[in-house]
Amino acid sequence: MANALVSIQIIPKTPNGEDVIPFVDAAIEVIQAAGVDYKVGPLETTMEGDLHELLLVLEKMNQRMLELGCPSNISQVKIYTRADDKASMDDLTAKYD
Repeated sequence: MANALVSIQIIPKTPNGEDVIPFVDAAIEVIQAAGVDYKVGPLETTMEGDLHELLLVLEKMNQRMLELGCPSNISQVKIYTRADDKASMDDLTAKYD
């Protein structure tokens, strides 16, 4: 089970005004490499797991944007936590599937 869901929309300022999609793809690759459960949505990606671990993933995503030459980056983040360790993407969206 997980104690948190963290959604992020990452909006990098690209080095030369390029399309942001390849940079967003690189940010999602950071999530994939972290091995956490996640779902990509059209405007944000949601991760499920231990809050501390997920916050470290956010840090790595922002660092990746700097490595790719982005002079700045905005990360819009939403966090959902539960004391009983039962934060679940599937539970929150089951009635819509």
